Amino acid sequence: MFKIVSGMFAGRASLAAMTILFSTHPEIVLAADAIAVDTEEDLTPPPEPSRFGRFEQKLADWHVVLGGGAIIVPKYEGSNEFKVMPVPFVSATFLDTVRIDPTGANIALYEQGPFEFSARLGYDMGRKEDDADHLRGLGDVDMGAIVGAKAAMKFGPAEIFAQLDKTIGGSDGIEGTIGIEVTRPLSQSLIVGAGASVIFADEKYMQAYFGVTPEQSARSGLARYDAGAGLKRADFSISATYMLNQNWMVRGQAGVGILLGDAADSPVVVEKVQPSGMLLVGYRF
Repeated sequence: MFKIVSGMFAGRASLAAMTILFSTHPEIVLAADAIAVDTEEDLTPPPEPSRFGRFEQKLADWHVVLGGGAIIVPKYEGSNEFKVMPVPFVSATFLDTVRIDPTGANIALYEQGPFEFSARLGYDMGRKEDDADHLRGLGDVDMGAIVGAKAAMKFGPAEIFAQLDKTIGGSDGIEGTIGIEVTRPLSQSLIVGAGASVIFADEKYMQAYFGVTPEQSARSGLARYDAGAGLKRADFSISATYMLNQNWMVRGQAGVGILLGDAADSPVVVEKVQPSGMLLVGYRF
């Protein structure tokens, strides 16, 4: 049975709070990607560059979205308790080559027709044992830097992608994602989307987040558990973005993740099904 723990954690309503959330909940990472992609749909004319005065030439090369909203997610991956958090959002895309958002930076390295290959720089904020009572005694998973790469192929409104991320520090693990995203405008103002993906991880990552060592078992009371490499999670999401005018937009997204394999069987996990929701309001410059 899910328990909802709400509250507007003012001290965590910062960019750091959002990146912590993104780094530990893959469905929200997809949301960060999607809102940037949605704003590139040519549904409405872009803002007039001349409004920016003498900086118009430089700013005209950037697609910037500023906004904020609220998200509801499990307190940690595998929790049956939820947290509701207000969050800011910043996304900037330069000449369709560099995109910066709270998860880090994505750089397009090669593009040929429908195929694109890009590099990714980001960070994983880890996990704190005081994030939930069930984690007491497990210790913290330290933060780490992420370097990764993504290959994507577009087929009309659909994009099939494969992504590989290596964490340096923290878990020192590797995560891989294979998925599909579909984005389609239904009108001049409304864009809908859907996505599905599977995530696999190596033994280091799985043991850091889902394993229980003998020492952790003695401190926490959880059974000892060795988590091996393999499938970790499947994610599904639907979204809608409504352009109020050429600048203002509202985006809602609902998703569900299902823990698999050794992650699902871990004593750290209380609930295998991980729902989430998000509502954002953004302004496109």
